[in-house]
Amino acid sequence: METAREVLTTLARRYAFGDLAALCEAGAAGLRPDVAAEVRLLCSFGQRLIDLDAEDFGVPEVTGDPVVDAHKVPDHLLSRARASRMPQSAKERTRGALRTLRPAYGLLLEVIEARWRRREMAALVAALHISAEYLPLLAWEPVLGHAGDPALLPAAVGGTGSRFGVMPQPGRPRECDLTRPEQSAAERALRVAGEPGPGWRAYLDRQHSTLASALGRCAASCRTPCDVITRLSPDVLESLTARCRLAGEFSDGALVRLRHAAPVGHGFGVPSPEEVEEAWGRTRRSVGKQPLGRAVAEPSTVYCLPGLPELFSAAAGCPILPDTLLHDVAARIVDVLDR
Repeated sequence: METAREVLTTLARRYAFGDLAALCEAGAAGLRPDVAAEVRLLCSFGQRLIDLDAEDFGVPEVTGDPVVDAHKVPDHLLSRARASRMPQSAKERTRGALRTLRPAYGLLLEVIEARWRRREMAALVAALHISAEYLPLLAWEPVLGHAGDPALLPAAVGGTGSRFGVMPQPGRPRECDLTRPEQSAAERALRVAGEPGPGWRAYLDRQHSTLASALGRCAASCRTPCDVITRLSPDVLESLTARCRLAGEFSDGALVRLRHAAPVGHGFGVPSPEEVEEAWGRTRRSVGKQPLGRAVAEPSTVYCLPGLPELFSAAAGCPILPDTLLHDVAARIVDVLDR
């Protein structure tokens, strides 16, 4: 029979942070109070990571329990989490996922793989949907020099000759291919850096992913390009267009469309692992027809959804590999349990 300590270790290595924390809080684990408190703190941190609760990544937690609050998450883990955090005010110095989305996509790959191992398909599909929403910003990052940070965006897409964020006038013909929600998000993005915290956070919650869609449309399919695109050199534009079309093909593919059959979407069913694999196979075939899709069709890495790291890498224009942050948090918990 497994000992209680072995059960706790297994829970940690399966990233069952919520269950492990509940056992510690209830005193069922038989741990010393200081060990149980540190494990609970680390579990809370790990749960935020696997839940992709990005606004709280890297933020020291205060629980109100003096025993728990006497401990802290190691700085090297907090700093890695902060790299994927969305800043909660326009003036926050650490820009996190607005500076670069590459750490966030490494974490997404790790979370997707963890959800696959745990057979949590609804959460897996939700993570894939997030990946698809922000993929155009990852594609634009080499051109912008940041991941669509509204504080820096006007210099790259505004100015004379740009129709980005210029709302159509009633009674006048439309000159821009962006949808009204995309144009509204673009207009807001160009001024939200001057807004107080609540307005900034509302933009991130409701419109930042739509900004990603707008930039993707500008590069991939605009029929009447304005200065947002024409200011770019032919070589830069060719590469950007290929990356954004790859992102669009993934977003429109069968795998991401599974979201509409899951509780996180508009229905009440949850796809099975076999349905996820089948949908990914169809998506890989369609993505593989894109100029940058060959690596997706013929992956060089081993992954639960073969070719997904290659897809993110092709969109980013640089290697994107699964992070080890969840693994390292679990390893830290196991070390504490062994005291």
